[in-house]
Amino acid sequence: MEKFTGKIAILGSGNIGLSLAKGLVKENYVDAGQISLTRRNVAKLGTFADQGFMISADNAAVVASSDLIVLAVLPQQLNELMEQIAGVIDINKHVVISVASGVSCADIRNKLHEKVEVIRAMPNTAIAIGQSMTCVASDNASAEHVKEVVRMFETVGSVVKINEDLMTSATALCACGIAFFLRAIRAASQGGVEIGFHADEALKMAVQTAKGAADLLLIMQSHPEQEIDKVTSPKGCTIAGLNEMEHNGFSSSLIKGIKLSAVKAGALYTKE
Repeated sequence: MEKFTGKIAILGSGNIGLSLAKGLVKENYVDAGQISLTRRNVAKLGTFADQGFMISADNAAVVASSDLIVLAVLPQQLNELMEQIAGVIDINKHVVISVASGVSCADIRNKLHEKVEVIRAMPNTAIAIGQSMTCVASDNASAEHVKEVVRMFETVGSVVKINEDLMTSATALCACGIAFFLRAIRAASQGGVEIGFHADEALKMAVQTAKGAADLLLIMQSHPEQEIDKVTSPKGCTIAGLNEMEHNGFSSSLIKGIKLSAVKAGALYTKE
């Protein structure tokens, strides 16, 4: 991979920010010394300092000396962070990347600078193992800068570029979606216990079966129903189980849950 030559500031180094930092270095996108990590309690970043990352509690100072600025705090903490850095934003130098749910590019420009380029990215927690599904959107960034941010997040998983009005939907399907699929795996393992397996065996079997199902679609480039048809024989046990789940609202409840999560995701940030 061709290295990025600038400096990156990751403001609010929680799980997502730290996972991104590790992925960027692991995939040789940058060296650790090109990344500055900030959080209020810098003592928690000691192991990252040992690995060569720059560590600071001063958001404004870090922004002033960086090129790509990643806002990696919760939506509820974003306004305070933007107040701290607004005075040092340089529209000729800085590109701002926000991973905060439900916060538009326009919201961020209103707090920072009306002409600063803003790109939103919505990764999920599988970023920790380089398997994130990240959606990227912008309403004013150059194609060149969007391409760079896509390249950046490709170091930690798959990336899809979408229209900004779909970002809260992406939050529900991909970020919240991790929890939905995990709960389905947990439920399958509980079913496994009820039919005779020990809990640890049942969980291992459910996890690998779920992984196999996902990989079938990714590797074979097929549709779920195509693969379902291969497992459902006439009057068989698979179709009986599937139909019982559908009678109890399996697909319907997942669809309704995703819709409600999208509504909630859009209401996490207050402009004031």
